[in-house]
Amino acid sequence: MSHILLTGGSGKLGKQIRKVMPESCAPTHQQLDITDSESVDCFIKKLNVDTIFHCAAMTNVKLCEENHKQAYHTNVIGTGNLCRSLSKHHQDAYFIYVSTACVFRGDDLDKYYSEDDIPYPKNFYGLTKMLGEIVVQESSLRTLIVRTNFIEQGNWPYPKAFMDRYATYLYSYQVAEAIVKLHREKQMGVIHVCGDTRKSMFEFAQLSDPNVQPLTLDEYYSSPFNPPLTRNMCLSSVKMKPIKLSINK
Repeated sequence: MSHILLTGGSGKLGKQIRKVMPESCAPTHQQLDITDSESVDCFIKKLNVDTIFHCAAMTNVKLCEENHKQAYHTNVIGTGNLCRSLSKHHQDAYFIYVSTACVFRGDDLDKYYSEDDIPYPKNFYGLTKMLGEIVVQESSLRTLIVRTNFIEQGNWPYPKAFMDRYATYLYSYQVAEAIVKLHREKQMGVIHVCGDTRKSMFEFAQLSDPNVQPLTLDEYYSSPFNPPLTRNMCLSSVKMKPIKLSINK
């Protein structure tokens, strides 16, 4: 009997995917270190994995900028380990890679980035996610790359939010439902799962937390230690209809 492996099952998106797909196997980092190729190979072989939802990643932009080696090993090497092992044990396997709008530059504030646009990351985090996409695309697997942006429903995790960074956010539960639907349809290629509403991060934050305070990029960049950020993270899709942002009751 084959199994579905979900990496990053304790993360914001992973937790929601587990709710939709309780049959998936979601090991902790202690149970499966994706940067350890032997550990990955043993795990995939033992569980007879034939499908991977790859949500695990190092996503903190500043942490990625300060720890290039760790970010590269997690986001690029780890992805490669999973792809190689899965293709080794199941030639007809299916691999879903969760990517980000931050693979794009984001300097054009009027643009909605589609699947046809060329990635050009602004920071090291975006670079590692773009390289992860390349690793997936060059594998022999049947692959789906999902670029998206999401927030977790509930209180904003920071005291402030940017007034001048923009996105087409969805809630994490909406992205999870969309990814599982794409999986069941066995979609392949690159698909943008995005919301139908463009708002600033501050506007999004206020939907769930009216106490959040505004922040500008100029204030953020007043510290020389802060890495560059993708200003415009708005996505569009030529492959699927944008999803209406909706609170899960």
